[in-house]
Amino acid sequence: MNSLSSGNLLGPLFASAKMRAALSDAAMLQYILDVEAALARAEAATGVIPKSAAASIAAACQARHFDIAALGKAAGNAGNVAIPLVKALTATAAKRDKNAARYVHWGATSQDIIDTGSVLALREAASLLERDLARAIKGFVSLAKKHRSTVMAGRTWLQQALPTTFGLKAAEYAASLARARTRMIAAVEDACVLQFGGASGTLAALGSKGAAVARVLGKQLDLAVPPAPWHAHSDRIANAASAVAIAIGECGKIARDVSLMMQTEVGEVLEPAGAGRGGSSTMPQKRNPALSAQILAAANLAPGLVSSLLAGLVHEHERGTGGWQASWLALPQLLLIASGAFERTAEIATGLEVDKVRMRTNLEISNGLIMAEAVQFALAEKLGKSQANELVAKASKQALKSGKHLRGALNEIPEVMEILSGKKLADLFEPSSYLGETNKFIAAALASAERSLKK
Repeated sequence: MNSLSSGNLLGPLFASAKMRAALSDAAMLQYILDVEAALARAEAATGVIPKSAAASIAAACQARHFDIAALGKAAGNAGNVAIPLVKALTATAAKRDKNAARYVHWGATSQDIIDTGSVLALREAASLLERDLARAIKGFVSLAKKHRSTVMAGRTWLQQALPTTFGLKAAEYAASLARARTRMIAAVEDACVLQFGGASGTLAALGSKGAAVARVLGKQLDLAVPPAPWHAHSDRIANAASAVAIAIGECGKIARDVSLMMQTEVGEVLEPAGAGRGGSSTMPQKRNPALSAQILAAANLAPGLVSSLLAGLVHEHERGTGGWQASWLALPQLLLIASGAFERTAEIATGLEVDKVRMRTNLEISNGLIMAEAVQFALAEKLGKSQANELVAKASKQALKSGKHLRGALNEIPEVMEILSGKKLADLFEPSSYLGETNKFIAAALASAERSLKK
């Protein structure tokens, strides 16, 4: 059905092995066949078809009985895979019971089977995705606790701003992924509803038994039964896809940070080491952010895939043309790249190497300028913010021009020395003394992340 699930060249690069199996051609075919089998059982249970027919149809609903390549070729002419599949299923069922073959796909339409099969695939995929997100959350919680007091430079606009701690960064990673996981689980649960409306969304072919069949079919597949068929309203699927894409984006933010912190000139973290990981074909000294690159690739791809699903919301009348068909590729591809992103994020979270010494060293490269705000506010208590700002700005410019430490430049300003004695000024240049509410924020973020894992 798609190159990432069935391809051996790029598949392992972008998607997890379990997800490739869950969304393989054979697996996708089996989801659809599971719907056909459940439909036959539901219709037998409600007296629509003979019970013996349901047993024979269900026995025929095994992917191994069908030629996937032939079905795909036939689908090119038919417009969807359900049409040739129903024909092949009918022939397969007839080998067991000619009478049963008459009742294959009774009262349903292609979209019922394809959409409900897609929902089954989404549910299975989401169960894999949420596990990797949970593993990543736990990993970042552990990192946050370990590095609660590991001081490093906070950066805005890619420039050093004020001191922070790696513990806060990791706690924020954990909390953001926890929100993404909770959002995704809720959206997928909302999307896991039966699609069953017949040819035009009325179940007219089943007469007065349509609603009863739908109820039993939903129970058979463990899917909620919506108030009405959703042939032309794929908002639940689009919402679930959006939630998955947001989670990919959150992983992308983490990967961007990690790749920047891995730069040679920064050197504050390293991705987990592994045989053959992060090397260069020509530069043996390199240790590239390979995991981050794969996550960022997924983050680049996800918006386009989701946009296809959002565009597909505009259906024509009772069944759309084009938008629905695009979802057959867009949704599985999104789930596949999500699996790779989440799995690699979990690898980073559980194996990241943190260089505390380098983080501390990098705090000093600005010659004290990173502590300018701390000095300014200390002066502002006596001079007011405006005058304090002018004095510190003057000293900062002098420090940059001369290459001096900011403290030395401040020592040359009498107004500063009148207020800040040598020790007071020296204390202001200790980064760990200017962390504000960092510990409270870490505690709150970790509490929210750990709470989410218990739900």
